[in-house]
Amino acid sequence: MQQFPHDTIIVLDFGAQYSQLIARRVREMNVYSQIVPFTTPAADLKAMQPKGIIFSGGPASVRAENSPRPDAGIYDLGIPILGICYGLQVMSIQNGGSVERPEKREYGFADLTVLKKDSSLLKGVSQNSRLWMSHGDSVCAIPEGFEKTGSTPNCPYTVIENDEKHFYGVQFHPEVVHTTEGKTFLENFVLGICKAKQDWDMGSFIATAVEEIREKVGTKQVLCGLSGGVDSAVAAVLIHKAIGDQLVCVFVNNGLLRKGEADMVQKLFRDHYNIRLQYADAEQAFLSALKGVSEPEAKRKIIGKVFVDTFYDEARHAGDISFLAQGTLYPDVIESKSPSGGPSATIKSHHNVGGLPEDLKWDLLEPLRELFKDEVRDLGRELGLPEEMVSRHPFPGPGLGVRCVGEVTKERLDTLRDVDAIFIDEIRKAGLYNDIWQALACLLPVKSVGVQGDERTYEEVCSLRAVTSEDAMTADWFRFPPDVLQRASARICNEVQGVNRVLYDITSKPPGTIEWE
Repeated sequence: MQQFPHDTIIVLDFGAQYSQLIARRVREMNVYSQIVPFTTPAADLKAMQPKGIIFSGGPASVRAENSPRPDAGIYDLGIPILGICYGLQVMSIQNGGSVERPEKREYGFADLTVLKKDSSLLKGVSQNSRLWMSHGDSVCAIPEGFEKTGSTPNCPYTVIENDEKHFYGVQFHPEVVHTTEGKTFLENFVLGICKAKQDWDMGSFIATAVEEIREKVGTKQVLCGLSGGVDSAVAAVLIHKAIGDQLVCVFVNNGLLRKGEADMVQKLFRDHYNIRLQYADAEQAFLSALKGVSEPEAKRKIIGKVFVDTFYDEARHAGDISFLAQGTLYPDVIESKSPSGGPSATIKSHHNVGGLPEDLKWDLLEPLRELFKDEVRDLGRELGLPEEMVSRHPFPGPGLGVRCVGEVTKERLDTLRDVDAIFIDEIRKAGLYNDIWQALACLLPVKSVGVQGDERTYEEVCSLRAVTSEDAMTADWFRFPPDVLQRASARICNEVQGVNRVLYDITSKPPGTIEWE
């Protein structure tokens, strides 16, 4: 098993929706964390030499037959363990405690009663600290050697501890923002109990990654597809730092990009970084293939196929290629595996160049596969990428093709580009861009009656959308000050020919998705 160059906290995943969030919270302390399936043998965990292990929550009932259990040998490794929610319950049962379904289940906020002021886990935590609960089962008898150090009105064993063995459990979720002092709980475990060194940062990552890329690639050539997005840009600059002109980048202009994007990408990578860049202007090929098509999934498949054909054609002129670089991130790696450790049926196509011919026989190079999105942004800053590039909102692989709702034409795309540019400009002027996970404009396949000047108009309708999120799994609509939307709407109707009505989308995810198509 892999042994890590940094002090590491392992997150043992029982299928929780918050497993990634736990790992991110640990990394925010500048401590490396990695998620592994709960089926990982104790011997393999020992070989990783982690400073601590966190049991995640999970959707199963620990009382159910065949519910997830870790290797019992994990408790003999001498490594500190923190169990969260389901993790607390499974640790209790495996060490001689018991769990039942109480009359009152607990979902939402609860206030903590601290029962032991010198508790290792509760150091610095306030009395009546606000917690976030989400559980149907509860521990009703704790194992021998444990003591109860915190409770809530409906959960007597909210916090339990065994200081001798360094086993700890909490029934709430310290990783979510709703738990007001969640950071303190986690720091007490990671930094206080596990004594993990805070040696994980992008500076140390760059040094290690450059060495690994050079060792893997040797004197061979690497091909990287640039999209204009954050992930591919950071991957390209990092690889170029390691191997220089052995990297060849291909940038396909599909005609579905944002305003000025094609020029910006070429100027940045070719002129500023002196990266070998092949530019393919394939706008007409994409528009021809999309002519008359309005069904969303059909558009995505067409865009994907034409992209692969164009990319492959460019690759044939790039020389003797041995590696294909991709901006695969850690969440993509995690999502490609089930909680039990088995492979998933699919990998997100918008993060990877899927469908390339098998006879290319390229090896994959994925230098960002250990990183979360926010870490990739920090890495980009460390590598000297401009802030405008590093902090860009996510942009779909099919580009404006899925924001031009209905049929995609050159005229509608140009209109949408202008609308999008004005909306983003007003967001930046208001100082709100970095408060938003993703902002976008859509051109809708409807027209409305309007009055502009003394004339009656019958023109297109656009919808503006902005959301807040931590991971795009869920999202809430952003509450703009009304004057920001008013300025954006006025500018769009005045400056963009063909649009006379502006809507603002206040749908959260769920039930809606972030993108319209």
